Amino acid sequence: MAVLIALVASIFFSVAFAFGLMYYKQNPEAQLRKRLHEMIDQAEAERAKKPKQKKNVVPTIVKLLPSAAAQFANTTESKLGRFFRRRVRPFLNHLEERFQRFTPNEIRLQLEDKIFHAGKMGVWSVKRLMTIWCLAIFAAAALAIIMIQSMELHPLQKIFMILLGAFVGAAVPFAILNSAIRNRQKAIRKQLPEFLDILCVSVQAGLSFDGAVGKMTRRMHGPLINEFKRMQNDVALGMTHQYALTNLAKRCDLEEVYLFTTSIIQAEKLGTSMTRTLKVQADNMRDRHRQHVKAMALKAPVKIIFPMVLFIFPSIFVVLLFPAMISLIRAFGK
Repeated sequence: MAVLIALVASIFFSVAFAFGLMYYKQNPEAQLRKRLHEMIDQAEAERAKKPKQKKNVVPTIVKLLPSAAAQFANTTESKLGRFFRRRVRPFLNHLEERFQRFTPNEIRLQLEDKIFHAGKMGVWSVKRLMTIWCLAIFAAAALAIIMIQSMELHPLQKIFMILLGAFVGAAVPFAILNSAIRNRQKAIRKQLPEFLDILCVSVQAGLSFDGAVGKMTRRMHGPLINEFKRMQNDVALGMTHQYALTNLAKRCDLEEVYLFTTSIIQAEKLGTSMTRTLKVQADNMRDRHRQHVKAMALKAPVKIIFPMVLFIFPSIFVVLLFPAMISLIRAFGK
């Protein structure tokens, strides 16, 4: 019971720290930008309601000076946001510097790898994740110490409980990152067959590979589309197609994406037909997706056993056996 309470509390503390760090990351400049966009949208909506006065309206561009922008941000910033900016953020920055010194280099490399495969390079900071990891360990260990104070345990058992709480606190952030990576890979695997079908049709219609990818990235959304957008940006900055596709496959870390990028690279090197290559890959990905869905369907009966045993069978036993038990009790009572 104590281990379960420690696990739940460590998860709560780690999630609370994560949300706190994500909240203080929002700065007044972002709030100012959001407010300006809202004002622009409101002005466009009012202009659309009055089409007759559209010709008489002369558009003007207002450029805020840095001091005026800062003053506007300070007036629109809430008291809680000001408190986080002035008090909490410097304290957390100090903690990040402190924890970075004591965190092992292997942990930092693992966090960088998790961020890379989660597709959050440049969005999530390794320092912040290291701080969350250390705070989760300290919070879980402190909670375990508080819990064992009211228990009559052997000193070795107390030490074991503290170490167990610290281990749980260290494992929870990695478990959350792994869950985010699995969800992202699941979304990419689900979107890949449809993406390849439309890409194959676009290339057959006469577009080039880059043109078809660019048209699809402008009209579709999802983690796979974001990766192809990043690939296009890399190519626009001077990176070769081979290197950009290889990096895309590494970020996705899926066998299907590795097969697709390898076939595209070989088609470009050997000069084979891109249309035929994409058609073969689209059929292959559709078959693999169908097999994956069949495998998940075959696992469903095994996964449904535990909910049936815990929730469905007890209710059935109550409905079926309770009247018989009442009749037996009445018969033996007489």
